[in-house]
Amino acid sequence: MESINAARRTEDIALDLLKFVASQANVGSKGPGSTGFGVSASSKTEDQVSHLLELYARCRQVVEAPVEEK
Repeated sequence: MESINAARRTEDIALDLLKFVASQANVGSKGPGSTGFGVSASSKTEDQVSHLLELYARCRQVVEAPVEEK
């Protein structure tokens, strides 16, 4: 049971880290209104989702990395 709680804890920490980094870098936020030209909104949304998933994976790697002892 402890390993399930520990795994959930690292996922929660990674999610909190993702939220912090995304908010600081304005990742996943809606941009200013457009004039209707350029890339469609659906492809932009898909790109943002892909970036967020990649960022979450990186956050989990950081959180789950072993701590070096000095």
